[in-house]
Amino acid sequence: MSQETKLVDIAAKYPQLRIDLKYATADNITGHPIYSVARCLLHTDAAVALEKCIEIARLAGFTLLVLDAYRPQTAQALLWQACPDKDYVVPLFQGSNHSRGTAIDVTLIDAHGNVLDMGTGFDVMAEPSHPYHPSIPQAAQRNRLLLNAVMIGGGFTGIATEWWHFELPEAASYPLFDDVFTCIYPTPIDGVLP
Repeated sequence: MSQETKLVDIAAKYPQLRIDLKYATADNITGHPIYSVARCLLHTDAAVALEKCIEIARLAGFTLLVLDAYRPQTAQALLWQACPDKDYVVPLFQGSNHSRGTAIDVTLIDAHGNVLDMGTGFDVMAEPSHPYHPSIPQAAQRNRLLLNAVMIGGGFTGIATEWWHFELPEAASYPLFDDVFTCIYPTPIDGVLP
């Protein structure tokens, strides 16, 4: 089995998901789209866990909105350039669990199609984005707890710095994938990224 065949196109597999891949748009910390395509991929093991999360969210009256999934390593380098803070962006030498296909960034949509208020937006790389922060209003904190319950119920774990990020237990034990698709920003100069 080739490395890429271990990645599942979750948009095709789970059409009930809503997907807004932020790094295929300018709505991210770089201010530019960095993915060449909006391909939403996950490792087969993570896709199995996600299926449980989708069902748990449905039972609670919600739909998952995927903000990021598999991430090329080139994109990870661009994110590190935009935010060189290991509390929020994994250094390239370490390898992001997104680049292993074992991490996913998500939020919840209610039955009326509204994205739940989580107190901060996606990609706010600051303490208020931690899963619990005392400055977050109670209603938004409840929404974060609900999201955690959905994702943990499906088999993912959270991290200490981003309410939207979930990954498989032992996610870092999976191998990094070669870049499955390319990045478009910034354009390399003589083959070297700025």
